[in-house]
Formats: sequence, structure tokens, C-alpha cells
Amino acid sequence: MHTDDAALTAAVHAAQDGDETAFRAVYRAVHPRLLGYVRTLVGDADAEDIASETWLQITRDLGSFRGDADRFRGWSARIARNRAVDHVRMRARRPAPGGDETELTEWAAASDTASEAMTAQDTRRTLEFISQLPREQAEVVVLRVVMGLDVKRTAELLGKRPGAVRTAAHRGLKQLAETLSAAEAEEAGPGRGVSREMPDGVSGGVTENAARTLKGM
Repeated sequence: MHTDDAALTAAVHAAQDGDETAFRAVYRAVHPRLLGYVRTLVGDADAEDIASETWLQITRDLGSFRGDADRFRGWSARIARNRAVDHVRMRARRPAPGGDETELTEWAAASDTASEAMTAQDTRRTLEFISQLPREQAEVVVLRVVMGLDVKRTAELLGKRPGAVRTAAHRGLKQLAETLSAAEAEEAGPGRGVSREMPDGVSGGVTENAARTLKGM
């Protein structure tokens, strides 16, 4: 088990025993990535509220959770997704114009999905580019790269076959790498090339995870 995963697993178990310091450690480790995922689902304006509702449920149901860090990330992502679906349904019932749960399958986030979720500039820019992918690809990429879920757990969460998840992740990461490469080439100027090699993936913060994920498809 990765050192960070071992630490998160221990913190989750300690939090279940009532250790408030451990729960704060769990929150610090998971919240930024969870918020980034929620932004992919509902956009910037409602993300903080949905994330807050997610953590309220996590706090309430933590005692019933069983598993390690990987399972906890998948469990918290499922709660966040359910809260996002509930939010869209509630909005659809309001008198003001709104959407319904189909927005989660048709809408691609257009906001900065990382301005508050992450601090690294490369990560913020990468998540901005992720938000421009087709929604299905964007959600899979965020779950795989940002939340750190494996193919099996991502497939279970989305109700898809592992092969479909691999395909969506591969296409999304390939397009993401091409977009970032083109952006860096433009920033470098004519004849200067790209500042970092990006053969199959991307690099820097989340981009390093993206590269490893793409190579592991």
C-alpha cells in the first residue's frame, strides 16, 4: 500500500473511533479532490454547497464504513455524486428555469474546476482543460486521476463496464495531453517547442497522475 494511502486508511479508522484530529486529517486529504469532482458535476456556483452536504453525510455515516483508503475515496465520491443528482432534481422542481438529472450526462463543466480545490498552477490549468472534455470523459478522468480511483471502482460508481471506463479515460487523457501540449507550445512561442516532454500523458501535479493513468490503460 502507498504511504499516503496507509496514512489515510489509519486516519479513517481513527476517525471512526472518535478521533477529531484524525477526521480533520481525512478532510484535508480528501476534500480538495472531492470538491474538484463535484465541480465537474454541477459547476462552480453550487460545488461548495454540494461538498458541504457530502461531508455532512460522510460524518453521519462514517461509523458504517468498512474498508481502506481506496474504498473510502470511492465511497465519498459516490455520496458526492448522489448529492449532485439530488441537487439537480431539486433545482428542476423550482419555479425558476433549471435542469434535471440528465444534466449530469449531457453537461460539460465550463468553470474553473480547480481554483479553490488545488493550489498548484499546473493543476488548476489541467482541471480547466479537463472541464472542456465531453462530460463522460471529464468525469472518468477526474475520478481516475484526481480522486485516484481504480478502473473497477470507477466502473462501479458510474454503473459502466470497466472496458467503457478504460476507453473514456484513454480518450479523455489523450485529448487532455494534446491540448496541454498545444497550449505549452503556444506559450513557448514559434520555434521554441514545448517546455516539457509529453509523449503519452502530461506532467506536473495532476498531470503526472494523468501520465501514469494513460500508460496503465
